[in-house]
Amino acid sequence: VEGVTPGAAQLYALAPNNRGLRAALATPVGGLCVFIAATEGFSRANTNISLAGAVERVQDVIATFRAEAPEGVRLRGYISCVTECPYDGPVAPSEVARLAELLHGAGCDEISLGDTIGTAYPEQVARMLEAVVRVVPAEALAGHYHDTAGRALANIDVSLDYGLRIFDASIAGLGGCPYAPGAKGNVDTELVYDHLIARGYDISGAPDRAGLAQAARLARKILGRTEGAKDAI
Repeated sequence: VEGVTPGAAQLYALAPNNRGLRAALATPVGGLCVFIAATEGFSRANTNISLAGAVERVQDVIATFRAEAPEGVRLRGYISCVTECPYDGPVAPSEVARLAELLHGAGCDEISLGDTIGTAYPEQVARMLEAVVRVVPAEALAGHYHDTAGRALANIDVSLDYGLRIFDASIAGLGGCPYAPGAKGNVDTELVYDHLIARGYDISGAPDRAGLAQAARLARKILGRTEGAKDAI
């Protein structure tokens, strides 16, 4: 919703550990990303480490970032499985709030809340956000909704009601996760664009609409997908 100057782009790099962090900082990135899961099962499946171990590691990476990152480089945190986990089932909103508060307090400029398997109902997202916004300002949060069940736009609507104005999206709906079987990609960028326009939001800082369509056509051509397909690869 709140973007940069049209035509401009910022490169963010995912840093799973200090080695990756330093390698990324040696390039002209605009931001670094760290990540944790909200459940033990997904943490072990995705990164082969316990949730407690992942928290300890991400705090170490953030400390290194704060000591070594050049001025102006931003830090973004990701929390996976904020409503439900493919291994552990439903996720307590209080646990997501605890982790979001930890990332925010450690120095993350922005925290992305991910419905990784893409099956959340708006009511689940509302309960999760109700807990999170009590400990982290809404302006420091982003919604990251996969669209497996076709409810990503409804979950964006709920998030807007809670004050979120930043949403992750994916050209042509590409993506998915090998540790979330059957999950589709992030919600399609074009769908989000059109939905926000229809709701009357000012997205003048977003990329050009025609440019998004062109990028989607190119992505589908490269992947051999039919025009307008929304399924993740």
